[in-house]
Amino acid sequence: MTHVTEHGGGVRSIEVPIPDNPLGHTLVYVVDTDRGPVLVDTGWDDPASWDMLAAGLTACGTSVADIHGVVITHHHPDHHGLSGAVREASGAWIAMHAADTAIIRRTRGTAPDRWFSYMTDRLTAAGAPEEHLAVLRAPRRPRALPGFSPALPDREIVPGELLDLPGRRVRAIWTPGHTPGHVCLHLEEAHPAQLPGQGRLFSGDHLLPEISPHIGLYEDPDDDTVTDPLGDYLDSLERVGRLAPAEVLPAHQYAFTDTAARVRELLAHHESRLTGLLTLLAEPLTAWQLAERMEWNRPWPDIPFSSRNIAVSEAEAHLRRLVKLGRAEAVPGSDPVTYVAV
Repeated sequence: MTHVTEHGGGVRSIEVPIPDNPLGHTLVYVVDTDRGPVLVDTGWDDPASWDMLAAGLTACGTSVADIHGVVITHHHPDHHGLSGAVREASGAWIAMHAADTAIIRRTRGTAPDRWFSYMTDRLTAAGAPEEHLAVLRAPRRPRALPGFSPALPDREIVPGELLDLPGRRVRAIWTPGHTPGHVCLHLEEAHPAQLPGQGRLFSGDHLLPEISPHIGLYEDPDDDTVTDPLGDYLDSLERVGRLAPAEVLPAHQYAFTDTAARVRELLAHHESRLTGLLTLLAEPLTAWQLAERMEWNRPWPDIPFSSRNIAVSEAEAHLRRLVKLGRAEAVPGSDPVTYVAV
């Protein structure tokens, strides 16, 4: 069954399924312009997802062939996966922030073995046990990773500028954290139902009604720069809160209002989590040991292999934030590195 929602004012959304993922689907938005429909994100590169996108566009009174452009909030495969197929079928342009376009270029130019080697080294440094690392070293490991040949964008999304969408006012808001080049899109037009606030916000994964998005490290095998993704995310949250949109149109779950309340909830959530981690860091812990002790949506033994990698990355992002704030520090001479509250 095709699930299409009418949001008014020339905006609709299509639920495009994500295979074997608890999120269920990505909300792909169809925005009418004077040159034809433009998509905000496209969904996962999978035949069933493609069929649902195509059926949804038909239900919207258009087709894949009619798409004028594709605006990508961030490079993850449940958002960017079908962009290349849409461009091939329609001739549409694809736009993305330069920081995430750089990741696309790097991904396309990096052999899978280089990624596995990098992941093994990073997890070793984080204190992962040998039984976990053995999977990455196994000769029968997969030779490719999902989304390893993503489409290169044609256009750059420049923060603060209006996108080239004739007949619409859509301004790019740079919101790094979930990815370094994540953008929200501010539709600077009166809300079709006259809700109070400043237009509407296509929020991607930055602002979701019930989920705190994953904040991990910005992965780059060839860059040793120490970044602060959680700090970037918290700053971006406050930036979005100041926009005061009447309604948020996220990439997952459902549209919602009261942006300010949701921003406050997420800021409080991360402050509470940082405080809780300081309690755990009363004794020196590696990033892996910290991840084991953190609260997730299921017990650590029930978390699958790939999700443990994501959890450790999130633990490391929180550690970097604590170190930057001067609330934790690395223990000199520890190998793998342990951290302790100060």
